[in-house]
Amino acid sequence: ATTARLRAPAPAALAAAESLYADLRDLRDRIDVTVAADRTTASDGTPLGDVIRRYDGLRQRLAPRLAAVDSSSLPGQDARAFGVMRRTLTRDLGPVVAPPASGAKPDDTRPDCAYDARTLAALPAGLDSLRTRLYACYGWAQSHVILGADTLDRLSVLGALGRTHDAARRRRLFLSLEPVWRSMNGDNTPLSPYRTLIAREVEERGTREPPARAQARATGVPPDSLEGWLLRVLESWRAATPDTLVEPWDWYYETGRTSRRLSPRISRERLAALNAEVYRALGADVNALRIRYDLDPRDGKTPVAFCTFGGRPRLIGGAWTPGEPSVFATYRTGGLDNLSELLHETGHAVHIAAIRTRPAFADWPDSDPFTEAVADFVALDVAEPQWQQHWLGDSVPLADGLRGRYSGIVLDIAWAIFELRMQRDPTADPNELWTALTRDYLRISPHPELSWWGHARPVGELARLHDELRGGLDAHCRYPRPHPGTARLVRPRRPNLVRLGGPAPLSLRPRAAHPRSR
Repeated sequence: ATTARLRAPAPAALAAAESLYADLRDLRDRIDVTVAADRTTASDGTPLGDVIRRYDGLRQRLAPRLAAVDSSSLPGQDARAFGVMRRTLTRDLGPVVAPPASGAKPDDTRPDCAYDARTLAALPAGLDSLRTRLYACYGWAQSHVILGADTLDRLSVLGALGRTHDAARRRRLFLSLEPVWRSMNGDNTPLSPYRTLIAREVEERGTREPPARAQARATGVPPDSLEGWLLRVLESWRAATPDTLVEPWDWYYETGRTSRRLSPRISRERLAALNAEVYRALGADVNALRIRYDLDPRDGKTPVAFCTFGGRPRLIGGAWTPGEPSVFATYRTGGLDNLSELLHETGHAVHIAAIRTRPAFADWPDSDPFTEAVADFVALDVAEPQWQQHWLGDSVPLADGLRGRYSGIVLDIAWAIFELRMQRDPTADPNELWTALTRDYLRISPHPELSWWGHARPVGELARLHDELRGGLDAHCRYPRPHPGTARLVRPRRPNLVRLGGPAPLSLRPRAAHPRSR
């Protein structure tokens, strides 16, 4: 009887702890997006320092609250919620280091990229330090691409390759990315940052399963078949491609017909408005869902587009309060390619805005095949002639649209195979490996003197890329080609698009969204 009396309050104690947990996660979300946006105040005007102090105070209160819960008496879902909260508190809700009081960054935000990768990797926590430095140098280089008197970014250069008619200028554009490649691979010796990183990752992992294999297994792909599955996609692309080698800068031009024709219709000023119009037609009003956008270039901004929580939907007083999904990307220009990416990130934002579940489960698997398929469901439509005609007033033949759609996917697939093989043999020459893959499957002329694989993806994204690829292919294969410009197809989709959540947890594997994730 005494034991029963002691265990009876467990559900009530859990509910109190879960309410505190929801407050803590909300504060951490606000801190993360405020720092990512380089602001000194949260979206409601609260100074960042005050938000951090409140966060630290709640952290100190939550741990003892969870420790006081008698988890042995909790039923199934409550026990699972308890475990999720304990893991998340330990793994993702650690202390926050406050930025400078003014919120300003140093005048010179350029990282120190004249470093010895082997020396850095030998320090305590050296692998993380090397990965962080490599990413910082990549981020700086890709946002400071010098071409003549102009300073461009990686995405602007790649977009320009598809629109530049003069082959000599295309070559200059392409080679202007060399500092980006060098930020990752230096002069391609075994001591380069990338080659050192890969070797240390393999060494530290030992006999443990590589992350990409584990992720493949978790999503239903037998790990031993992953590379073969990806190669079959490349073989299909090769079979549909003329048997003539082209220079890499010309490859972007040949696959860029759709963007070349339609991008002039999408100005930088129209980009966000058109994105909102497309989703509004599908029943998702980005303003009503409180989706926030940070799309302007600035020094120090992360080099990849991503979406994350800026606040989570929450049931208060019997009514759901909206969250504040936040999209970060960098667009100097408009264009079809940037619109496609923005539609993808907004798909993530609509997804997380629709979560309806208890605080412990109010999370998402930020880049698994399901979430990537949801995001690509709308973004892939930009290749469709009827979609183009409806939204842009012009269109290209379907074959051109599909070639443009899948050119980026097959390049990502080649990169995924590239890193799978580098993980398997870290002594391999990455330039030679990339040259062989792109020559044999994409019909691109060999340039083993160039580390041009270095602009395809930031390092260390293999597991996430697997999910994006599978999600994108799922989105294409599981649905007929949709044309959301027609009301006939908009209506039946609307409920499912904006109500992806429900009373049950959205993910069976909750984990915190990370700003580096798309």
